[in-house]
This record gives sequence, structure tokens and C-alpha cells, in this order.
Amino acid sequence: MPPSPYMLALPYAVMLGLGLYVVRQVKKPDRFAGRLFTSLMNSSHAPLTDWALTHLKIPEGSTALDVGCGGGETIHKLASKAAQVYGIDYAAGSVAASRAHNKRLIADRRVHVEQASVSQLPFPDGQFDVVTAIETQYYWPNLQGDMKEILRVLKPGGRLMVVAESYKGARNDAVLGPVMKLLGSSRLSVDDHRALFLAAGYENVEIAEERRKGWICVIGAKPVAIYSTL
Repeated sequence: MPPSPYMLALPYAVMLGLGLYVVRQVKKPDRFAGRLFTSLMNSSHAPLTDWALTHLKIPEGSTALDVGCGGGETIHKLASKAAQVYGIDYAAGSVAASRAHNKRLIADRRVHVEQASVSQLPFPDGQFDVVTAIETQYYWPNLQGDMKEILRVLKPGGRLMVVAESYKGARNDAVLGPVMKLLGSSRLSVDDHRALFLAAGYENVEIAEERRKGWICVIGAKPVAIYSTL
């Protein structure tokens, strides 16, 4: 007796379900399986983060914020230079992982991790010298609005650094483009990144590319003159 259509379709249904679960964990890790995914993020993003941080000057005694802190490794790297480091993530699993990864620094009151959205940051105006966003901007609900919200919490002259290993027009775009589309991510070119920063109110926008690996690092500053007269 030949197998029923339902039995034939079962393996594909399982694979589809597993694939959707993995996609969900990439975008928003939970408290359980999310620990594994955030650990993988820490290791896989490390070379990208190290490269990007060579382009960002972190002043001595500064206060930094990592938006979309994931597994917490970027927080740990920032804490080697900044006096105070804050991290936010909208996923409970990422917050738990970041806190565990930076347990000692949190106990020393040098690191603070909260569950929050980039669209509504729980910080006062002008608190941060530096804000980083590594492999997270793809999923922001309102790109320009969220960039302006980060601008609000930056000090005049403070800088935002956005880093990605996938962007429109990159060498690896033919491979990663369909994957990022499946994840529902935004797709920005070099010119799109520059235009986004300028439209949100940043100045002195600098863009670095690692063409061989398909990486991009975009840094923009909060204007000083406009805010110094308020």
C-alpha cells in the first residue's frame, strides 16, 4: 500500500516548521533555545565587531549604549574602553544571555542591561557618548524614526555606529540577499545608509566597507551647534 499524501508531506512540514523556528530565534531569541543562538551570535559576530570597533573612537570615561545587544559580547568589548555601558534588546532571551555573559561587570555596576525597544529607549536626552548597533538594524520597525530616537539619547557630538554583514550591492549579496529577505529584513545600499543617517539628523557620516567579506560600518554624529543653543 503506497504511503498517503499526508505521510509524504510530513517531512517537508517538519522541515518548514524547524526553519521558521530558526528564523524566529535569529530575529527574537527566547529564554531557552535562544541561549544557544545568542552564544552562536557572540562567536560569529566577533570578527565583524572587532573590525568595526577599529573605526570608532571611544573617549576615556565615556558612556556607551549597545542597541540590540544579543548575547552581550559587544557590551563586554565596549566595557574595556567605556566607563559605563548599557545594553538593550527587545528579546527576553537576549537580555538573559547578555546579563549572564556580563555578570561580573553588572555586579561592578559598570554594565546595565534592560529589555526595551529601539523605538522607545528608556533613557533621558543626551546620555550617551557612543551608541552601537551591530547586526540589528535590519529588524527595526521604523528605520528613520528609530534613528531619531537614538539621536535623542546621544550627547551633542556623540556618535552612532551601525554595522552589518549584509547590505545591498555587497559582494555576498547574491547569497545573503535571499536569506535576509526570508528574515523580513531591510535591504540598504551604501547610498541608502548615508541618506538614512542624513535624513535622521546626523552629520559627518563616514562609511567603511570590507568588500572581501561584505561588511559595512556607518558612523554619524549628532550635531553640536544646533543643540548647544537650546
